[in-house]
This record gives sequence, structure tokens and C-alpha cells, in this order.
Amino acid sequence: MADPIIGLEKVRREFATGEASVVALDEVSLSIQRGEMVAIIGSSGSGKSTLLNILGCLDRPTSGTYRVAGQDVSELDADALAALRREHFGFIFQRYHLLGDISAGENVEIPAIYAGMKACERRARAEQLLARLGVNDRRGHRPNQLSGGQQQRVSIARALINGAEVILADEPTGALDRRSGEEVLKILNELQREGRTIIIVTHDADVAARAERIIELRDGKVVSDRRAGAASAAEPAIPLSRTSWTNGTGWSGAVLRLREASRMALVAMAAHRMRAFLTMLGIIIGIAAVSSVVALGNASQRKVLSDISSLGTNTIEVFPGKDFGDARAGKIKTLVLDDARALDRQDFIAGVTPTVSTSTTVRYRGSESNVLVNGVGGSYFQVKGAKLARGRLFDADAIRNIERQAVIDDNTRKTFFADDQTSGIGRVIWLGKVPCRIVGVIAQQQGGFGSNQNLSVYLPYTTVQAQFTGDPSLRSILLRISDDVSTNLAQDAVTTLLTQRHNTRDFVILNTDDIRRTITSTTQTLAFLVTAIAVISLVVGGIGVMNIMLVSVSERISEIGVRMAVGARRSDILQQFLAEATLISSIGGIAGILVAMLLGLVINLAVPGFQVSYSTFSIGAAFLTSTGIGVAFGFFPARRAAFLDPVVALSRD
Repeated sequence: MADPIIGLEKVRREFATGEASVVALDEVSLSIQRGEMVAIIGSSGSGKSTLLNILGCLDRPTSGTYRVAGQDVSELDADALAALRREHFGFIFQRYHLLGDISAGENVEIPAIYAGMKACERRARAEQLLARLGVNDRRGHRPNQLSGGQQQRVSIARALINGAEVILADEPTGALDRRSGEEVLKILNELQREGRTIIIVTHDADVAARAERIIELRDGKVVSDRRAGAASAAEPAIPLSRTSWTNGTGWSGAVLRLREASRMALVAMAAHRMRAFLTMLGIIIGIAAVSSVVALGNASQRKVLSDISSLGTNTIEVFPGKDFGDARAGKIKTLVLDDARALDRQDFIAGVTPTVSTSTTVRYRGSESNVLVNGVGGSYFQVKGAKLARGRLFDADAIRNIERQAVIDDNTRKTFFADDQTSGIGRVIWLGKVPCRIVGVIAQQQGGFGSNQNLSVYLPYTTVQAQFTGDPSLRSILLRISDDVSTNLAQDAVTTLLTQRHNTRDFVILNTDDIRRTITSTTQTLAFLVTAIAVISLVVGGIGVMNIMLVSVSERISEIGVRMAVGARRSDILQQFLAEATLISSIGGIAGILVAMLLGLVINLAVPGFQVSYSTFSIGAAFLTSTGIGVAFGFFPARRAAFLDPVVALSRD
């Protein structure tokens, strides 16, 4: 006689119940030959289902030996057991255990997916089996659209798609009416005549009578093992040998399973749209917040730096006094024109302009206002980055000849010449008691320090010294540093030169680069703080993903059990739930990026001169962050699903 396909020697199975234990199988020994049809009967609690679970490698015996085709099952790990279930066994359940979110045809294909069969091949094979079982016209319907008999036929097709040698049927007619039950039994008889080994667990004597061998259990022991009829000896009509596509190994199989895991994840998300959306919401808010904060921070920084640049790029300004806020600075008269000329001779200086200032009243016809009179050099406007709106600027001859040529700012133009088409060019205004002719108007400068509503008039510094202050000392010396020279090095050189000239340090230097660095540092710190808050919302969103995935695992334990029963590896289950968490987070990340970009567009339209932009790097980083959250926070629920005990999972309905 050939070696049995199934052999059990003194198999015992105990279950712990508190401090005690219950014996479900007690020293069971039996063997089943290839092609046999065996019925396992017994009353409720006799151990029938426990024995079937062990035969199907869904459960392990506490002691004893179980061999399949001579292979000791105790030597196999979880993936090897999954391969055994996938390639040698086919399961038919009393309650069908079809997945409700997919069609009948897709249910049939599940074992073939885990076996690595190509999509076109498994679809054709599924259609062939469903046609043979008389339900191919219902392959596009979901389980809840099928009758009980149709669902059981689909379950049989699923058991056969990988060419199973052994069919394990647990009360296959228990949930069917008499007619449907009879049809299922006829199908099982046909499969047995084709050479398959059929093992049926039943409490129905009429069903058991269809088998050629009946094994009776009582209190976990075999009390009877008898022949009920003659064995059939028909040649197999369906090949039972393993074929190449049942391995599912290598890169092609891994890619196939990953694609199917992603597809099933999308199916699960579509079946629970509201739950998926609410899970995504935390990710959407977090990614939108982080992306917007980073973009707004960058835009604010650019705006501030642009405003600083409008005050003059690469400039330092020297003032009298020991330090900023020195109360005696006004009495220090040592900063003079010769200092400016000495500085102008230095190689690292690109431009020098002395400045003096005073306040007075400006009058034009019947209107008057307070004004700041600025005495400056010819290069002042270039150094400050001021743009000429109309007219011209005074030149070196005007400075040398102490001419009363005035350049007014845009505020002064609006105050006195708003309705004048000439914008005041050529008009004479009175600055105190000094008449001055307007030769130019400079455009309004964006940014700056202090109020930009003050009126300012610019005259040659020689004119202000001679006709307004009568003081040869300077308010400041404004220096433009050559582009290839560090402003800090230039500041050190200016400090050394002026200290030598004055024999003391009675001056203070304002370095715009220091302001730039300080403001940049401040904006970066604020951006970091707000980003940290946004990241917290991302973490909260990640925790939400984990919680929902844990709920999803608990709701789908029966589905996980079915997938394991038909041959899913632990890695397949892990992959499916991890794919679902990753897809939720990735789609949420994309939605968050779109929300952030929409917010940026609204801000750009609402705030002139403020441009929020999103770089490819920031968008990519945001997407990778959301995907990483899905992987990180989805791993624990996915791993929990992957390590469920198949028999425990199947018992949850």
C-alpha cells in the first residue's frame, strides 16, 4: 500500500482554561490514503472541528506526530504551513467565509494570488471552475447577492483553484436546504472520483453515508473507524501535480502580492469611506499645517530680507556716540567730512555718502506740515536702493555749489501735490525760511524701520550744513561695501581707521548684515516653533491611523483567518494592512499638500507683495512624511493581524 497522504500518531490537543486544561483530542491515531472520502462524525464537543483544524494545519497538536505526505508538520514554520495550506489543501466552510467586499470571482482567485498565479491565468481558471460548478454567470456578484447554495459553490471553487489534493469540508451542508445540500454532496463525490482526498466533518448521518469511510469521535477519542462502501478507483480528471505558478516566490511573486495587497486595501477603504476619510483628516490637517507653516516661514523670511535690502544692500552706517542710545551722542562732533573722505579712499568701499538731518516745517502755498530734512551725498539713493519715480536726482555740482535742489519722497508728493500732474517737479517749497526747488520724486520704499508716513525731503548735505544746521559735523556716514568683501571684515577695518583718526572710539556702527542675520534667526526660530506644533498634529494623525487600523483588524479577524486558511503568509497579511495604512496616510498627505497650496494661493491673492511658494523638495518631503507616518503607525496593527492564530481568527464570525 502507498504511503498515506495524512497520518496521525497519538495526537493530543489540550486547551488551557484558567488553571485547568481541557483535552479536545486524546491520543488520536489514524491514516488517510490518497483518493479516500472520509467522514468524521461525533456529537458536539467530541473534537471533530479540532481534528479538522489540525489536519488543515490551522492548529498544532499539543503532542504527537502529524505527517502530510510523509512530512512532519511540527518541523514547519508559519510560512511553510501557509504553503502547505495553499498548495495541498482546500477548505470548504459551513458558513462559506466569503469576503463580502469583493465579487464571487475575486473570492475564488484569492488562493491563486498568494500562490503567485498571474492575473489572466487565475481569472481564466476561476471562470472555468465557476462554470463547472454552474455559477459562472454570478461571478461578478458579491456574496450577499448569492443564495446559500451559490455561496457554497463559490467556496468549493476557491478550494480547487490551486489544484488542492485534499479537500477539508466542515459541515458543508449545515447551512443549506436539502436540495442545495444534495448538490454540494454530488460535487464532493465528483471531486473524490477525480482522485482528490475528501475529508468531511459532519453530525448528519445521511451526509456521512455518502463517504466510503466513517471515523467516529467521542470525548476526543476515535471510537469507530469503519468502511461504509466500496472505494472508487477512477483516474483523476483534473491534474493534481504542482505547477510552476503555485510557488509564488521571487520578485515577480512579491510584486504581484504587493499589487494585490494595495488593490485590496483600496477595496477596504472604499467599503468604509467615512472611516477612511476621518482617519485621513488628521493627516490632511497635519501635512497642510506643516507645509503651510514652512512655506509661510520662507515667504516671510524672503519678504523681510527683501525689505532689509531695500534699505541698502551690503551697507554699514557710522554714527557718533559710544553705543546706540547714548544720551550724549548729540554732543559728539568728531564725525566730520574728512572721515568720509578718508573712508572713500579705502579699497573695500564701493560708495560713501555723508548724512546730516534736521526737522523743520515745509510749506507750499497755503499748506504746511512737519518734515525731516535729510542732507545726503549724490550716491545716497543708490546705496539705499531708492528708485526715482519722476524728475532727476541732484548731482555732484549741486553738492559742491550748495544748491537748493530738493528731492521729495512719495508721502510729501501725496501731501502737497496729489492733484498736480507735475508731481511737484519744478515747484518751489519753503523748508523753514529756505526756498528750495523740487527736482525729483523718489518712489515709496517697501519696508524699513519706523513709520513710513513721515514726510522726508532730501537736499545736498552741504546745503543743509550751510543753511539749516550751521554745523560741520555729520549725523552719520553711510558706506556701501564692495560685493566681494565681508561686511564684518569691513566693519573691523572701519573701526580701526576711525579709532586711529579720533584717538578713541566715539562712534557706533550699524551693520545691516547683523540685522539680516538676527531677523533670519528669529523667523527661523518662530517657524521651528510653529512647525513643531504642526508636527504634533501629524503625530496625533498618526495615532489616529493606528487606532483605526487596530479597530479594522479587530473587525476583520474572520477575514484574516480565511486568508490564512487559503494560504496567505504572515508577510501577506502584514503587507495588506500596512498597505492600507500607508495608502490612507499617502492619500491624506496628497490632500494635505493640495489644501496647503490652495491656502497659499488665497494668501498670494489677498496679500499683495507676499508670495507663498512650494518647492518640489518641500512637496516631496511632505508626501514622504505622510507615507512614513502610515508605515510607522500602521506597522503595529498590521503585525498584530499577521501574527493572529488562524484557528482563533476563523472562530470569530
